[in-house]
Amino acid sequence: MPRGPFNVFTSAKRRFALWLVLLLAMLICGTVQWQQGARIQTDILAMLPHLQQDKLTETALETVEKKLANQVYIAVMAENDNQAITAAMQLMTSLQNQPLQPFSAIRSGSDNQLEQLAKVYFEHRFSLLTPEQAHALESDNWHELLANAQNQLYSAFGFANSQLLANDPLLLFPANLLALSPNNKLRSQQGILLTDTNNGVAAIVMAKGRDSAFSPTAQQQQILALQSAFSQINQQYPQIIFLKAGALFHAIAATESAKQEISKIGLISMLGIVLLVWLAFRSVMPLVAATLTLTTGVVFAFVAVLSLFGELHLLTLVFGTSLIGVAIDYSFHFYCEKQAHPNDNASDTIKRILPALTLALATSASAFIAIGFTPFPGMQQVAVFCAAGLIGAYLTLLLVFPLLGNKQLKHTQGLRLAHAYLNWLQRLFTPTQPKQKVALVLLPVGVLIMLFLGLSHITTNDDIRQLQQSPEAITTEENQLRQLLSGSTDNQFILVSSANEQDLLQTLEQLTPVLDMAIADNEIDQAVSISRFMPSMARQQHHYQLQQQLYQQHLAEIIEQMGLDDSIKASLMAKLNLVHSAWLTPQAVLKHANNDLTALWLGDIASTDNTKQFGAIVLLGGIHSLPSLAQRLSSRDWLLGQVKIVDKVGDISKLMGQYRQLTLQLLLWVFALASIAFSVKYGIKLALAIVAVPALAVLLTLACLGLVGSSISLFHALAFILVLGIGIDYSLFFAEAKHTNHGVMMAIFMSACSTLLAFGLLALSQTHAIHFFGLTLLFGISFAFLLAPFISFFTRKSL
Repeated sequence: MPRGPFNVFTSAKRRFALWLVLLLAMLICGTVQWQQGARIQTDILAMLPHLQQDKLTETALETVEKKLANQVYIAVMAENDNQAITAAMQLMTSLQNQPLQPFSAIRSGSDNQLEQLAKVYFEHRFSLLTPEQAHALESDNWHELLANAQNQLYSAFGFANSQLLANDPLLLFPANLLALSPNNKLRSQQGILLTDTNNGVAAIVMAKGRDSAFSPTAQQQQILALQSAFSQINQQYPQIIFLKAGALFHAIAATESAKQEISKIGLISMLGIVLLVWLAFRSVMPLVAATLTLTTGVVFAFVAVLSLFGELHLLTLVFGTSLIGVAIDYSFHFYCEKQAHPNDNASDTIKRILPALTLALATSASAFIAIGFTPFPGMQQVAVFCAAGLIGAYLTLLLVFPLLGNKQLKHTQGLRLAHAYLNWLQRLFTPTQPKQKVALVLLPVGVLIMLFLGLSHITTNDDIRQLQQSPEAITTEENQLRQLLSGSTDNQFILVSSANEQDLLQTLEQLTPVLDMAIADNEIDQAVSISRFMPSMARQQHHYQLQQQLYQQHLAEIIEQMGLDDSIKASLMAKLNLVHSAWLTPQAVLKHANNDLTALWLGDIASTDNTKQFGAIVLLGGIHSLPSLAQRLSSRDWLLGQVKIVDKVGDISKLMGQYRQLTLQLLLWVFALASIAFSVKYGIKLALAIVAVPALAVLLTLACLGLVGSSISLFHALAFILVLGIGIDYSLFFAEAKHTNHGVMMAIFMSACSTLLAFGLLALSQTHAIHFFGLTLLFGISFAFLLAPFISFFTRKSL
């Protein structure tokens, strides 16, 4: 028995009430999640995949990241030493006295721990020699050392004093201390690190942020503290210039860029869609319904992401703005179908489009879910965000539109234009004149030439650095500061491992000359190894024997040549014999070392099989050719298995390349499975036609990317999945529409416009990954829109 209008209205009200309950429940759930600590994540590193590494490598990566993370470097550019020192001290004091104290470990060149470390080295001076000193003694050229000591003795700037000479008559120890700091470009004065510049002097100040540089709150606190300190100094010294470097400034730029893009892309997309809806229907109700659809979709998306991940990445919001262009398609299909059948009520209209709409939801959600299988947490969030948002929009159509969608629409030209466009396509591709037939033959030839030229120029680029591109001003300033610091250090480093402590120290010593050759060949600018501070026991014994032999054979001559009192001989030999076998240990050095030095020593790390490995880090600075360095290390057989370059950026980039290939392979499998699934419902010919639309759209997009010189990355591959999902949606609606193609044509035109407003605008992003994603969808959706109407040719023939 058919239901009357009253029953329909009552059912519609019940559906609307159910929608209100669902929306309220989602809002409550989201509020609870937020109160329990859910937050907006701005750390770009949170998007990166998690690499599977052995325990020692994981420890090394964590150590290096902890050392470099949140570190801020400031160069105070002044006219002279006094001005630079005064300004640097004022800067350090200002940062220390900030109310919220956003920085810790504020320092420059002074370090009281170095004095304690020097005392430890002095106690072991008889087992410590520089390479030059050891070579001189090995070649019995001790007179060279004597001459150097005499120069120091009579130099106004020498280190000599009576106490030092009594314990070290050849003044070998001061040279050992100088060898610990091989960077001659930097000097320390009054505890401030200084370096000369072309226009004066630069004082170096370092500080570590207490909180993550990727936290918006920490960013504001830290940048305000720095700006306040700079302002105070410039009031006294207006001519002073500050150079800044560190993750903080890149993070601030990324946060501001993402915020601007969210507001710009979202606003333009929303305004464009509002204008589109108004021009199509000339009614407020479709705008209200579309707004409810989008609002519900966004609420579902937020709550789903917060529930599964506990946080929402800022870049998820950038990608998630594309949800506007997909979720609103449901409203377009409803109102276009209602305009084509004005006598139907809202429930009848929903029934008419429900099969195609459900298939569209399944394919689009499947496309987003496929993105969720990538190793990037950020992209997994995008997948959940968009899939949940589509489900929310779909439920809104089913539960809200039966009540709000019954209002009669004004007549517009949209349906007439859509009908005229389809007729024009029909005439264009059913030629009657010879010229039209020739043009129709030349069209596929032109397409094939375009595909050949474009696909032949396709290249790949999986560099993870595409995720974030900092403004040129920040990178230029950072490079200037790096030059002042003689290269600084990079994220790539060398990990040295061994079964025991002494073997590790010896391997580090053997590695040093190899790295010196790499520096000489301009593969790297510098290498920071702990081997300078921790000589192996074997090297200490050798150095001890060299000094022991020297003093036993030539001490009397040395004392005479240096003009020293002969009474020191007995005391010196007693001290030499007393320290026999009392070797310097890593533990003795680490006890008095600063954080920079202790970070290089990993010590013993238990692996998963309960075996212990000892590890140490060699930091690299100014890397010019990492492959050349890797080849150099691999050519030394005695280093194999003990030395490896840890390049997290490179490893992640390789992983991106692997997932790019897997994603494209997945794309081929989806095309094949979709063809099989659709052939059950539509038959083989129509099923192949449905799948051919997104397939050809993908190929044409690849060709366009090749022609414009855009290298293919994982983000292009992810966009192709969406081209597949949305392209199949367009084909499905035409396959289901049969006779009423003009309503579908109008809906798909509006759908394509809204999708391009959302997805296509992502091509304007300054972040390369988002730009590539948007550019691919701009091409792909455009081609899918142009190709989808040809499905109507197949449906007409099949009737």
